[in-house]
Amino acid sequence: MGSPSSVGLALLLASSALGFQPKHRPLPTWKPLPATVDKEPQSWSSAPRIQKWSEEPVPTSYISIGVPKEVFDEERRVAQTPEKVSQLVEKGFNVVVESGAGLLASYTDKAYEAAGARIASSPAEVWRQDLVLKIHPPTLFEAGLLGAGQALVSLMAPQGNAELVDSLAEQGVSVFALDAVPRMLSRAQAFDVLSSQANIAGYRSVVECAHEFGRLFAGQMTAAGKQAPAKVLVLGAGVAGLAAIQTAKGLGAAVKAYDVRPAAKEQVESMGGHFLTVNFQEDGSGAGGYAKEMSDEYKEAERQKMLEWTAEADVIITTALVPGRPAPKLVSQEMLQGMRPGSVVLDMAANKDTGGNVAGSQAGGIATTENGVKIIGYTDLPSRLPATASELFAKNLLNFVNSLEVTAKAAGELSSKGPVQLRVTLEDEAVNCMLVASPHFTDGKGASKNRWPTPLYRPPPPKAKAKAAAEAEEAVEMEVDPRQPFVEGAAKASLLSAALVGAGVLCREDESSAALLSSFMLSSYAGYMVVKGVAPALHSPLMAVTNAISGMTAVGGLALVLHANPAVGDLKSLPPAALALGALATCVSAVNVVGGFRVAGKMLGLFRRPGDPEEFYALYAVPLALAVGGTALATLGGGDPLAASLSQMPTVAGAAAAVLCIAGIGGLASPRAASLGNVLGMSGVGLGLGATVVGAAAGGATPAQFLEALALLGGGG
Repeated sequence: MGSPSSVGLALLLASSALGFQPKHRPLPTWKPLPATVDKEPQSWSSAPRIQKWSEEPVPTSYISIGVPKEVFDEERRVAQTPEKVSQLVEKGFNVVVESGAGLLASYTDKAYEAAGARIASSPAEVWRQDLVLKIHPPTLFEAGLLGAGQALVSLMAPQGNAELVDSLAEQGVSVFALDAVPRMLSRAQAFDVLSSQANIAGYRSVVECAHEFGRLFAGQMTAAGKQAPAKVLVLGAGVAGLAAIQTAKGLGAAVKAYDVRPAAKEQVESMGGHFLTVNFQEDGSGAGGYAKEMSDEYKEAERQKMLEWTAEADVIITTALVPGRPAPKLVSQEMLQGMRPGSVVLDMAANKDTGGNVAGSQAGGIATTENGVKIIGYTDLPSRLPATASELFAKNLLNFVNSLEVTAKAAGELSSKGPVQLRVTLEDEAVNCMLVASPHFTDGKGASKNRWPTPLYRPPPPKAKAKAAAEAEEAVEMEVDPRQPFVEGAAKASLLSAALVGAGVLCREDESSAALLSSFMLSSYAGYMVVKGVAPALHSPLMAVTNAISGMTAVGGLALVLHANPAVGDLKSLPPAALALGALATCVSAVNVVGGFRVAGKMLGLFRRPGDPEEFYALYAVPLALAVGGTALATLGGGDPLAASLSQMPTVAGAAAAVLCIAGIGGLASPRAASLGNVLGMSGVGLGLGATVVGAAAGGATPAQFLEALALLGGGG
């Protein structure tokens, strides 16, 4: 499940070429290449030079590449873009592009000429070139233009086009099927057109659904009312499915996805989707990265779940297709009847030959059920983004051509310098899988060979040396001295002890330095312990909260602004620079405090879901007011004889404020407690500032100073 839907598209478009009788051209005479290759480009009308490239490398200056115009009505893409043509020309290729080939993708003939290509006025001129790069399988007319010694690189759907491949092989054409790329070969992923085009198809499928869907994808809260986000269900989490999940999530929809392969769960969740499962134990992973066909028992359990899932969904996108087999039916008529009117279903596997995933889907069009559900069956989704799709397709083809390169040294020359050369060999795993027809690799009796089905690529087993090294490493681990970890731990602890003694020596008899060191050690350890437990998803709110708590520097600024210690003198005895710095610190710190907590609150609001219960954290203002008021009453007292004995109350309140700030950061360790952590942080900062103001009032600060401090805090906040 989840295989790229462009396979189905290739099957559909290739089926028109079945059973034709191509015209044969006279076999051109191949001439041996000179020992020293001339830098001048070969004549455009010369005979193909690559018909023996399996025997000896051929310089790119002797190879001409043809880029024909795609002839199908719904096709807007082109196999090569001007940018990639310029790179081919730089490597020495002669490139011929059919006039108008790129117009529907916004690539003009002038752009191709500027890139170094020659524009051909007729298709026949393009199809005479040595190497033809194309998207779809050739039509009857196009195939008849190919002759011996030429090569074709395109989608072929060889599993359904045996007669087409046979005919091309009889004509002496080397055929590379882009839909036979070994997807398990890591370097072959660079020219995997199925994946690149399926990625675009997945994106475009969401755009088409959003166009047909009569409501918003993203939820909104407006004065006119609340709009819930659209519920999108993606069936099949392959390349196309994952692209659809990412796009729908980006539009604000609530996305769920289902795939028979358990390994897809992590990929779905990484895209922000919710992975659905069936209560039946069976692994749907198949060969080549595709999904396999499931058992009847699994299908029945799946059907029961699908009835529930489809009834809840507003939009369904299906991507399931097993190459060479009819598309599995995922959405039945019964499921469609259970959906709400106005819902949209897009069948990416819709195809006239292999069917589709949805009952009643029409390949190439839109059908509407009796209950008002729209079923989209477009078969040209990548072509609806022609510029991007062409760019990626062209890059894939360029990567494939580059993979055929051999250096001059590898070709047997003494020097590694020289022209770029191409060679085809079955020792190349990608070529061995993709070369479905070739006159160079015969059936042993001298006849040209249809090589389909080509050998499957199987990843090599672990190398014996690597396995032996791993076993040796395990043996070494077994021989480790059990005392070693304890020795290392004791050594680290000894270093810490030495550092502690050194710090004590530096403090000497200074009590304030010792107290500061103690506070620093405790706060550092406490801060480390609470921060390391914060979930990765909450790192951004954590930064906002810690930034707000760092605004506690306002305490120092207020101490200067509200300074009135009789032992020092009146306010005017402080240096003007100290007053200015105190005012600046108070104002800037207020910016950090208010901005940090507001940003954190906004970020945490993004984690809330529509069904989450309402929160009433505003009630926490009551205990904060009690704490600040109690501190003020206990400290100032209004003539109470106990007030003198409670002069340290602001210090105690300050300690409580520090604890609240640490608890606030710790609350961000999980999404459930994150909002509470934000409130505790605000309470800690508020209590700290309140205790500072109370202490200043007890020290004799004047009303004018308090007004100045209030103005600074208000201006910053």
